[in-house]
Amino acid sequence: MAVSLLQSHEVSDLCIGKPPLRSLPPSAAVGEALAALKRGGDAFLGVWASPERGAFAGKVCMVDVLCFLCAEDNIASPAAALDKPVSALIPKGPALVRRVEPHSSLLEALDAILDGAQSLVVPIRSASAAARKKPSAAASPEFCWLTPEDFVRFFLSSIALFSPAAALSVSALGVVRPASLAVRHYDPALSAVPLLRAALAEQTSVAVLADDGRRLIGEISPSTLVHCADESAAAALAVLSAGDLMSFLDCFGAPPESTLGAVKSRLADAGLLGMLDLLDPDVPLPSPPPPPPPRPPPTMTMNPLGPRRSRGGRGRWAATRPGWAGDRRRRSCATRGARSWR
Repeated sequence: MAVSLLQSHEVSDLCIGKPPLRSLPPSAAVGEALAALKRGGDAFLGVWASPERGAFAGKVCMVDVLCFLCAEDNIASPAAALDKPVSALIPKGPALVRRVEPHSSLLEALDAILDGAQSLVVPIRSASAAARKKPSAAASPEFCWLTPEDFVRFFLSSIALFSPAAALSVSALGVVRPASLAVRHYDPALSAVPLLRAALAEQTSVAVLADDGRRLIGEISPSTLVHCADESAAAALAVLSAGDLMSFLDCFGAPPESTLGAVKSRLADAGLLGMLDLLDPDVPLPSPPPPPPPRPPPTMTMNPLGPRRSRGGRGRWAATRPGWAGDRRRRSCATRGARSWR
């Protein structure tokens, strides 16, 4: 019954209500991609390989931009990196984006997902239909994204057809994987950049562990970085620790001025002056803490008869106690008196 459901529905059924895909030509700059992502809307942008044939080279998101700015070749001059072509953001390797025709069955689309595609590009309006609506303009087909999440939502709406799966445990379904991508809490967040690239490709997160490497403290999720409001996260990624970066991202892309000021101070100390251009220039640097007050000189109580060595330790003066001087005089007088009787 489940197979018949997948064969009877078309891919276009999952495209209902989805917005058209935002795309960029391969000659666009990284800065243009950053500006388009900051404008909101879909978290991903398509990059054309051949607009004439409707072929896509891949997709980019805010995580790709942040990791690119923090790369070894670009971290010293991120402003120059923003002028490089957007094609530099597309990872090398097998294509993660595939085109699927709208009349294809869900079973065919699911096979493409299982073969390694992360996103499917589906035409949602043909060029001829667009030309009928706008006869004076050069029309081009529009596309929409389909991701594994769209298939999961479709399956959950038909969960009755997959009743055995609902009775199995999470571990039995194999949906929980060991944290192979992990950093320690005090490790530099910059060391997690290659792990973030791998996590984005594998659609997982980078685990943040305690010092013993056994306890899970949190995670650095590409899905959180995708929705960052601006490129200031790249500056935080360059100088903060993994644990501090988690706290930075907990501010939902809008950290307070004190946090941004601390990031500015660390960038200046590390000599990453180019990264300062990614932060708001109106945010002031934190003022240095005031010096501690001077400590008063130590006081010492002296014995009226002069100091004497204590028996308990060498080099330490014996503590003065009330009446000790008078007792010593009386003992001295008694000794002289005893000698006079002899």
